Amino acid sequence: MTEKTTLALNVVIDVVCPWCYVGKRRLEQALALVPDVDFAIRYRPFQLDATLPQEGVDHKTYMLRKFGDANRVAEAQERLAGIGRDIGIDFRFDAIRFSPNTLNCHRLIKWAAEAEVADDVVARLYRIYFAEGGNLGDMGQLARIAGEAGMNGSEVLGWLKTDVDRDVIEAEVRDAQRIGITGVPCIIIENKYAVTGAQEPETLAAAFREIAQEKTFGRKS
Repeated sequence: MTEKTTLALNVVIDVVCPWCYVGKRRLEQALALVPDVDFAIRYRPFQLDATLPQEGVDHKTYMLRKFGDANRVAEAQERLAGIGRDIGIDFRFDAIRFSPNTLNCHRLIKWAAEAEVADDVVARLYRIYFAEGGNLGDMGQLARIAGEAGMNGSEVLGWLKTDVDRDVIEAEVRDAQRIGITGVPCIIIENKYAVTGAQEPETLAAAFREIAQEKTFGRKS
């Protein structure tokens, strides 16, 4: 049996970014199109707005301040809702009450990776925020997400109440900015190639096949 080539993917996200949610679903579809390649996926942090308070601010007020026009917000959300329906995402923007600081979410994702449940936790964070209107600035909510994914929720809550790994996440966010990442999602393949935006599954799959072939057989002349 021929051994599969493994591609390392660093997926740079922020969990309050709707395009990152779309990007995750499209990435899942892309992976299914390339069954002859294995993938080692690691989620990397990015913060769209690190200035927000931990508890968050009113979402509608924040979006209006950010985009300056209620019609622009509505149009963007309507477009995203349509894209979501096509790929099985139930965006319920009217249910979102808070725009939180996501640093604690990224701390949770880091710990989830160590427990080998990062993909599950990321999926739950997206769903709870965008489909259920949950407050991701609430430490108790994050601890419940951890518990539902098989982690020790009480232990996670204790960690969240300290500064453990806060500096690690802040450093990774700075690193993302330093290498030129200004928006998410961004998939860094083999630490060499970057694919920005929520690309279509076929586009991603084609890139994965080409890079896997290059990794296996060497760069074509």
